[in-house]
Amino acid sequence: MPLVTLSQKELHRLEAIQKIRDRRLSVVQAAELLHLSRSQVHRLLQAYDQDGAGGLASKKRGRPSNRRHDEDFRNTTLDLVRDRYRDFGPTLASEKLLEWHQIAVSTETLRKWMTEAGIWTSRRERKKHLHQPRGRRDCLGELVQIDGSHHWWFENRGPKCALLVYIDDATGKLLHLRFAGSENTFDYLIATKAYLQEWGKPISFYSDKHGVFRTTHGSEKDRTTGLTQFGRALYELNIDIICANTPQAKGRVERANQTLQDRLVKELRLRGISTIEAANAYAAEFAADFNSRFGKEPRNPKDMHRLLAEHENLDGAMCRKEFRTLSQALTLRYDKVLFILDPSVFAKRLAGKKVVVCDYPDGRLEIMEGSTSLPYRTFDKLRSVHRSEVVENKRLDEALAMVAEMQAGRELTRSQHGPRRTGQANHLFGIPDGSQSNGYQKRGRKPGRRTDFMNDPAVIARREQAMARMDAAERLEAAE
Repeated sequence: MPLVTLSQKELHRLEAIQKIRDRRLSVVQAAELLHLSRSQVHRLLQAYDQDGAGGLASKKRGRPSNRRHDEDFRNTTLDLVRDRYRDFGPTLASEKLLEWHQIAVSTETLRKWMTEAGIWTSRRERKKHLHQPRGRRDCLGELVQIDGSHHWWFENRGPKCALLVYIDDATGKLLHLRFAGSENTFDYLIATKAYLQEWGKPISFYSDKHGVFRTTHGSEKDRTTGLTQFGRALYELNIDIICANTPQAKGRVERANQTLQDRLVKELRLRGISTIEAANAYAAEFAADFNSRFGKEPRNPKDMHRLLAEHENLDGAMCRKEFRTLSQALTLRYDKVLFILDPSVFAKRLAGKKVVVCDYPDGRLEIMEGSTSLPYRTFDKLRSVHRSEVVENKRLDEALAMVAEMQAGRELTRSQHGPRRTGQANHLFGIPDGSQSNGYQKRGRKPGRRTDFMNDPAVIARREQAMARMDAAERLEAAE
């Protein structure tokens, strides 16, 4: 016997019909109770006698609506949404379909279609994932959480900057704080070096998936190990780094950031500190006070920090390293600077072989072969023509003026694959180009699509003026 599904309204009608057949209710009374006419009650009685309870079920149940859109229209609409409005909500997508494509479909219908097609997720399915609490580690130095917190630490007294926070998972103590202009590799190398000098090597660091710690972009990786420069430095010192999938996974450092953004900001205000240098000088004092108030005793008193091994070089690891192949002329290129090695007997044997360029956070740069540092001199590829020494010749002066002005409009930048040097001081890559040193202002990049500088009408006009002055100087010389 087939299964019959009845709505609550149909069940109420079935009860009344059964009472009529049991002579406990008249047709007139049933009509008043069901708010139907007598003829309609008689039709229900006839359907009940013929098909039983199933006769009272709606004949439209299980059949498609007569007002539904056909499949071709549905597929066309969904194709448009996928191509142009994939990240739109149903309400905005329905508005744009009507505005741009003259396709009228209700918001709820479009919501249903997008949900069935996997383009939209309902609120019920977008419930927050549960994050079960995780217990602390047992020992100090077993797991150290690191994170950078961008905030207006100096309020309106100074620039917005980042605070690099190192907090122990077992005790909740701040092990190191460093203010920096941004989260960058060089500042993390400086902060980590200071941390290791004070505490030793932890078992592992726990971080987010910031590009300093983890990336899949080839230009940001060490050319041989496949690690980021920070990851490679930790690998050389036998320290692991674990990247969390969610902020909740490293909740201890996230909650510490919230506390610091309240307490530390006010402490800096009370002391009138408004520079990164002064804040870094005060950071150790604040961390000691913070730890005395909020630090916990570990379950196991053992300190898991390790001393550096004899073969481990902390200064040599905490730098940016890249491999370069020496040419037969004992030269290599790094970040658009040509390095020319002194032609010693040892250096001559390295022609055609790979050497390591060590770019240190303090601005030093060494070219290493094993443990040997190779002396060098540099030639910066970004240097421009300096015109102050050739002012006697009239024609040459005009030509150099034109060249310098053309150079001022070019993009004179370092390599896109080179390091961002926000956290590095006193490096040799900040040499200004000749056009700037001579007083010519560099043209800023205009928004929108870049155009060929040589076809710029303003540049062409200035070039024609310079050529006219050169012609006038030639005619003057011929007349003399």
